[in-house]
Amino acid sequence: MSKKLPKATHQGELNINGLSISCAVLEDGTRVISERSISNAIGVKGSGAYWQKRRQGNSVKPSYIYAKFLDPYISEELAIKLSQSRPYKAKYGSDALGLEATILPEICDVWLQASQKGGIPKSKEKVADRAYTLLKGFATVGIISLVDEATGYQDVRVKNALQEILDQYLRKEAKKYEVTFPVELYKEWFRLNKWDWRPESVQKRPKIIGRWTNDYIYERIAPGLLSDLKKKNPKNEKGVRKYKHFQFLTDEVGEPRLREFFGGLIALAKATTSWRKYVALVEKAFPRPGDQLKIFRPADEEE
Repeated sequence: MSKKLPKATHQGELNINGLSISCAVLEDGTRVISERSISNAIGVKGSGAYWQKRRQGNSVKPSYIYAKFLDPYISEELAIKLSQSRPYKAKYGSDALGLEATILPEICDVWLQASQKGGIPKSKEKVADRAYTLLKGFATVGIISLVDEATGYQDVRVKNALQEILDQYLRKEAKKYEVTFPVELYKEWFRLNKWDWRPESVQKRPKIIGRWTNDYIYERIAPGLLSDLKKKNPKNEKGVRKYKHFQFLTDEVGEPRLREFFGGLIALAKATTSWRKYVALVEKAFPRPGDQLKIFRPADEEE
C-alpha cells in the first residue's frame, strides 16, 4: 500500500525579483518549495524520466544542481538535504515534489560560489545570474517569512505564537484558592472614586470593580488572556464563575506577571488624586494589546 502523502494546508507563489517559485506549508508546519518551480526559476529543466526517478525516491541529484562543475561547492550536509525531497499532496489534489524552503538559498549560493571562482561554462552564466537574483531577494527577508506571506500562513503563525505565549500563562486546571489580589489596590480604587471603604468592602464590592479588574488587569497581561480565561472558567446558569480567574494562572509566568501588574497599578493610584487621571496613566503605562481602552468612571465624577 502506498504511503499517504502529507497535504499542503496553504499554498502560493513566491515572486522574487521577477522570478516565480511555487511554495506550500504542509500539515506539520514544514515550509516547502516545488522542485519543478526551482528548476524553472533558475533555468535548468529536467526530463520527464528524471522527475519520475526523483518522485520514486531515487538518489539522483536535482537537475538544477546536477552539473559536475558544481560538485566542489556542494557540502556533504547540503547533499544530504538535497536527497531528502518531500512528496506531498498539493492543496488542489495533485501530487507534488518539494524541498524544505530553507535549502533554496543554499542552492543559489552553490551557483554563486562556482561563478565567483570562474568554474561555470559560458552557456550556464544566465543560470548563475538567476541564482544571484534569487539570493538577493532573500537578503532582506528570510525565506520562511516569504513563504508564509505567499501562502497566507502568516496569520496562522501569529495565532500559534500567541497560543504559545498563553500556554506559559495559563494552567489546564484551576489551582487551590489563595488570596492573591491585594486589598490595597481596591482601597486605592475606592479612594479615587470617593467611595467609603468599610471592612465588608473586601468581599462586597460594586460590580464595576469586576469589570475594571478585567479591563485594567487581565486584558493587559497578555494578548487573548482574558478570552481564554473566560473559556476555561465560564459562568454557570446563575451567572457566577466557579473559580477566580487567577486560579488558572501558572506559578512560573502568569502569577508573577499578575503581581507585577498589582505593583504598577497601586503605584499609579498613589501618584494621582482622581479616577480620570488614574485611567489616563494606566492607558499610557499598560496599553491594552490591539485595542483602545474604554474608560469607565463614576457618573458623579466631574467632567
